[in-house]
Amino acid sequence: MIIDISRTLNQDTPTWPGDTPFSYELSWSKAETGSVNVGQLTTSCHTATHIDAPYHFNDSGLTVDQLPLDLYVGDVLIVDVTTKAQITPDDLKLVDLTQIRRVILKTGAWKDSSHFPTETPLLDPALGEFFREHSVELVGVDLPSVDPIESKTLDTHHAFEANSIHILEGLDLKDVDPGLYHLTALPLKIEGADGSPVRAILETKS
Repeated sequence: MIIDISRTLNQDTPTWPGDTPFSYELSWSKAETGSVNVGQLTTSCHTATHIDAPYHFNDSGLTVDQLPLDLYVGDVLIVDVTTKAQITPDDLKLVDLTQIRRVILKTGAWKDSSHFPTETPLLDPALGEFFREHSVELVGVDLPSVDPIESKTLDTHHAFEANSIHILEGLDLKDVDPGLYHLTALPLKIEGADGSPVRAILETKS
């Protein structure tokens, strides 16, 4: 079974305050061309479900087109942390991460998908070292960011990069139970980009 964990992109999709809103419109209609409808997109790279490339917060970091694609396809463990205002390594110490390369944290904190959240749980920057020690290379969240909304220092982003942990944000996990799944969340091949929308799906493990 396929479970879509992507947020819908439309004119009502909330985005970071002050960032470019999403829009889709027809440049040419079938009536005008006689053959096809042709649309155009305008969007931030960080609207709804997306990946962050290290270049997003580090001028010398990797861009989207330089990221290894196998990070975004494969087994993933979804961990329920919905009761936590702050998520630390202690909250995950009983989770079996043996042979787990990808982890998604289900916080449940983005309750109204029609509005951008003003407050989110804190992901302790110490998680970067913790995940590296357990050979995790991709961390996903159902939040706009792995850092607090108001953060300018982006401590968790930097801690993840320092430990070779890549970031997937803005997932919709409301209908997803914790457990092991197969993830596909491929970024677009945008040269020099700091991030990319993804169509993220889970497939249940038999």
